[in-house]
Amino acid sequence: MSMARNRADRAEGEQRKLSGERLRRSLKVFQYILPYKWPFIWGMFFLVVGSGLFLVIMKLPGEILNIISGESKYGLSTNMAFFVVIALLAVQSIFSYLRVQLFAVVSEKSMAALRRDLYQKLVTLGIPFLEERRVGELTSRITSDVTQVQGVVSLTIAEFIRQIIVFLGGVFIIVFTMPKLALIMLATVPIVVISAMFFGRYIRKLMRARQDQLAETNVVVEETMQSIQTVKAYTNEDFEVKRYGASLTEMVRISLKAARMRGLFAAFIIFVMFGALFFIIWQAAIMVEKGEMLKGDLLDFAVFTGIIGTAIASLGNFYTEIVSAIGATERILDIMDQPSEVTVQTLTAPEGKARFSGQISYRDVHFSYPSRPDVPVLKGVSFDIPAGSKIALVGASGGGKSTIMQLLLQFYGLGSGEILVDGQSIYAYELSLYRQNIGIVPQEVLLFGGSIRENIAYGRPGSSDEEIIQAARQANAWDFIHSFPEGLDTLVGERGVKLSGGQRQRVAIARAILKDPAILLLDEATSSLDAESEKLVQEALNKLMVGRTSIIIAHRLATVRDVDCIYVLDGGTIIEKGTHDELSAIPDGAYNALAKLQFELA
Repeated sequence: MSMARNRADRAEGEQRKLSGERLRRSLKVFQYILPYKWPFIWGMFFLVVGSGLFLVIMKLPGEILNIISGESKYGLSTNMAFFVVIALLAVQSIFSYLRVQLFAVVSEKSMAALRRDLYQKLVTLGIPFLEERRVGELTSRITSDVTQVQGVVSLTIAEFIRQIIVFLGGVFIIVFTMPKLALIMLATVPIVVISAMFFGRYIRKLMRARQDQLAETNVVVEETMQSIQTVKAYTNEDFEVKRYGASLTEMVRISLKAARMRGLFAAFIIFVMFGALFFIIWQAAIMVEKGEMLKGDLLDFAVFTGIIGTAIASLGNFYTEIVSAIGATERILDIMDQPSEVTVQTLTAPEGKARFSGQISYRDVHFSYPSRPDVPVLKGVSFDIPAGSKIALVGASGGGKSTIMQLLLQFYGLGSGEILVDGQSIYAYELSLYRQNIGIVPQEVLLFGGSIRENIAYGRPGSSDEEIIQAARQANAWDFIHSFPEGLDTLVGERGVKLSGGQRQRVAIARAILKDPAILLLDEATSSLDAESEKLVQEALNKLMVGRTSIIIAHRLATVRDVDCIYVLDGGTIIEKGTHDELSAIPDGAYNALAKLQFELA
């Protein structure tokens, strides 16, 4: 419910009065149009001239009627009037084509640049910002919101200006050619139009509520499909169907209410709006009967009254779209204004610093996650890792093991204390070059949906097939890769679902081997594998760790017997440290208790 309320509040906020401050801030997005200002200017030129031609063309049917009645005001014959209409239509058609093409160039290229910059911003933002938001919310910014802005750039602004020109031009023609009827129209039409605008605003509010509720139903579908294995494991299909049904029922209720209002609005338009129009035409007909107006002028009046009414209705809709697009630009700018961790220039720059030796020191490190600032995760952690050595972090879940790795990767800022690499603060290094010296093999490997080649080469883009195959051999992955008919071109499926857990781990190890990091982080890299896969993966990891500083998180103590030092964490502090033999010799030690429990069960 809170999510629906937030969306409703946001939608309501988008319909607020278009303040100068909101407009100025939103115009920052439209700076992407500046490189294409000349196509935009020419498009506006064709728009203005084309709108003027439209008004001239709409004046000609009345003149043709006057010609037929022998009362031509401009001395045209029927054939001449026909050829003038054809000529003006041809010119307007050409202008309309050019306008559409020019605005398409501006909108497509400018919005592509906006999408590129927004994506660049997203991938360079820090982990804390990204963790606070759903993936669907972020992708919506780069898809739905940019599409909404693009619609305004390509169509809405042009049509909004066009309708203003048509409205002002129509009023000008009626006022200066038919002043008596203009007074009657100005006395009746505004009242009807204002009533229709209030009616329409209420209907739009209901339609926004319907869209919000539809979004709620989509959330149910998304969550169910993402967690379908859990749904089926707990046999909650019926629960999910009922949850989706309840959401749909609410959407239907809102939709029917909106439909009733749309029906009343249609009745209002038919009776009141057209009633007012025919009242004015009736008055005009009386003027024609009295000889105060030509028959062609009566037709002109009917045409331009309809044009003015249509323009007024369109302006309201286009204004709503523009205000909604400004809401979209504000959400885009909320992301664009966030500080980036790194810049793409540094990410793509060649390595400018020497390879780390890999000496690591944690000095009195305290840390709490930004989302839970009152819950300390690390409480004064201090330890040193000599270059090229292997250490292990063990202990109960929640003790701070993964946090130690995340802080080393600079995913989060320290609360207090410092972390040194090769004697310097980790914050003294340029971030992207710093991370190029660190490789990680996580417990749950999520591969990209491309080929095995692409996933291994992700460790060092641009690597040759020979280098990729060599890395796969060292990772004990080449045998299963070679057995596939497509070899390295085998598609792994979304998140790597077409490979087994052991195969995914070995692809991840090959990726890390190709990266050739000075510091290696292994986060439960073998805990979810069967015995045969674990053996192959462990062999690959042992090769990978040679000559590198390695930090291993492990719950299975058998995998860390041979490390240089084991640190036992509990409640965010290190309570024991030493080798496997040293810690096993402590009778009442925490590590000894864990070892006895695991090895006895084994």
